[in-house]
Formats: sequence, structure tokens, C-alpha cells
Amino acid sequence: MIKVEVKNLYKVFGPNPQKILPLVKGGSSKDEMLKTGHTVGVNDVSFAVEEGETFVIMGLSGSGKSTLVRCINRLIEPTAGDVLIDGTNIVGCSSETLLEIRRHKVAMVFQHFALLPHRNVESNVAYGLEIQGVSPETRLKKAHESLELVGLKGYEASMPSQLSGGMKQRVGLARALATDPDILLMDEAFSALDPLIRKEMQDELLSLQRKMHKTIIFITHDLDEALKIGDRIAIMKDGAIVQTGGPEEILTNPANDYVRDFVQDVNRVKVVTASTIMEKADPIVTAKDGVKVAVRRMKQASISSIFVVDREHRLKGIITIDDAIGLMQEKTHDLDRIIIRDVSTVSPDTSLEELLPLVINSRFPIVVVDSESVVLGIIMKVSVLAGVLGEEEQDD
Repeated sequence: MIKVEVKNLYKVFGPNPQKILPLVKGGSSKDEMLKTGHTVGVNDVSFAVEEGETFVIMGLSGSGKSTLVRCINRLIEPTAGDVLIDGTNIVGCSSETLLEIRRHKVAMVFQHFALLPHRNVESNVAYGLEIQGVSPETRLKKAHESLELVGLKGYEASMPSQLSGGMKQRVGLARALATDPDILLMDEAFSALDPLIRKEMQDELLSLQRKMHKTIIFITHDLDEALKIGDRIAIMKDGAIVQTGGPEEILTNPANDYVRDFVQDVNRVKVVTASTIMEKADPIVTAKDGVKVAVRRMKQASISSIFVVDREHRLKGIITIDDAIGLMQEKTHDLDRIIIRDVSTVSPDTSLEELLPLVINSRFPIVVVDSESVVLGIIMKVSVLAGVLGEEEQDD
């Protein structure tokens, strides 16, 4: 189910945006626009975010990402285009409808915390509920529940000035969660934090998302953060989205030189997965094929071992050419006698980081299997090396 849909969205800043809009749509350059006294913040952006998805919008300073997220809840008024929240177009909707959506469907977490300095932590977290007209007893209860969720139980009476940066951001997150919104907009929420605290907050968000399954639109300029948090990532440049895809897709198949430059220094072992570097498990044999078939297939492929599966293609193990020839000399065809069952298996989403020690310590290729142990492919040592070096997408 689509929770947020953005269609052909534009935001032009300047004295007469509507008059200039045709020039933008006609492809006028950034420099040409500046000569008219206008700048383009968002340029023909379209995307859809599924329920429960964490959608990351990233780009360098000035790319338009923060303008875009503020257009989604109309903190900034779009020049043209549509923004649909649960199917309701908030562009041009009544102020009453917009207020209802902001109060009950969408919450925002800001970069610089935006806490009310004269209110204590409990009161800050309950503020959104107070605006909604929720009773004091209920909002107090929900505020305490939200603070416990973000690890701040016991800090209810503290003032913002008494908190560290990381704690302030947790209060901001708790305030957003207290109203139980469907959609969280997070604008550079962790970028003002020290690196260690930032990592803790990223982990905290991932943990909360596993429990709460919110729809999150997360803004960042940090690619490592985007790759860690995002189910999908949209990369922006000059107000436009230049590529949208999953973390691994962005990393292994950049759409252009701009994206390629972005991803070149990323630690690939944390992102690239088994599904990307695995090869087809071929040749392969079933136990019913017998030893002669197994030996013939190994000789034809010039390999010294072969995997054995059952009728449903579930992994049984591996046999070596030496064991198979020995079995033939014994004049028996029972492959079960020589199957080596101690074979390393991984799921398709296993990262290179997890694969490396397995490959180093395994006598045989690693087998990629699904949840039913059906063989999907195999991973050779050379494939892992190619993945680390960023060559898994090459055909030669």
C-alpha cells in the first residue's frame, strides 16, 4: 500500500515562480535561472513510498532534499505538482484538511531538535498531543511510553538544557512518536550529533522500526547513513532525483558518473550481498542420478566436486571426484554413502562482511539457499574477492 506519493513536484524560489515555471520545465540551466532572479529547489520529482518503508532522500548541500521533505507536509508551498498522503492530495487542499493530516498522520523530526526550552522533557514530548486536544492523563501516559521506547525513562522532569545532543534528539523522536503518526519525516535528524552518538541513534531508529513499522522519509547527506537505514534511496542533484533504488543497487549499478563518484569510497563489504555475487549452481546432481552421472558431470565441467540435491532442489551436501571414483571401484552407486554434509550455507541477503570468514575457512564453495534450503546459487572465493573490489557487475 502506497502511503506517500509525489508526482511531478516543483518548487521555484523567486518573485514570480509561476511565470518562470515553463522555463524550468523547458530545461533551463541553473545559471540561466539565476539570471531571472529565481532558483529551483525541486525539479520535477516523482516517487512513491510504501507503507512501512524507510525511504532515504540524500544529496549534497543545496541538492534540494530538505526543500523536498518540507514540501511533503507543506511547510514549504510547492510551485506545482501533487503530494498524496494516503491518497489525499495535500497540494491545494483546505487548511482544515492539511491541519488534520499534520496532527494525526505525519510527524517531523528536525536536525536541531526544536525542543521548547521552557518545558521539561515530559511536557515537550506531550506537546503534540496537547495540540490535538488529548486529555492530560492520556497524553502523560503516551509521553511516558514514548520516552521509554527511546531509552529516556527517568528523564521526564529534566529540562532540555540538561541533556546531551543525543538525548535531545531522542526527546525529539519521542515527541514525534507520541502522536502515533503513520509517517515520520526526518530532516537530517542525526547530522548535528557526534559520530558515536549518531551511530547509536541510527541503531536506535532501526530497532524502533523493527517494532513499529512506520513509514519513514529520512533526509541525509551521508551515504553510509543512507545505505544503513534505507530500504530504498533516492539521490538528488540540483533539485532532481538522479537515481532511486535499493542500497545494493545504488552501490553496484550507479546510474551516472555523479552517483558513481558518490559510492566509490563506500565500504562495500557491509552492503553487497550473496545474491549479487552468487553464480548458478551448475552442474549439480540428485542422489538418484548415481555415481556415474556425477563423475561424468564433474569431468565435463573440469571440477573436483559437485553439489547433491533432492528432488525439490534442497541441498543434501557435496561429493568429491576422488570419493565418487572410489565408490565406483566398489561397484556401488549409492551416493548417500559419500555425501559430505558439512557444507557452509548462507541466505541471499548475507553481506560480504559475513561471507569473508566463511570463504576463508571453507574447503568448498559456499551455497546460497532460501528458507526451505532450496539451492539458489554458489559462491566461489574469487567471486567474494571480485565483490570486495567492486567488479561483480562486470561481464568480462
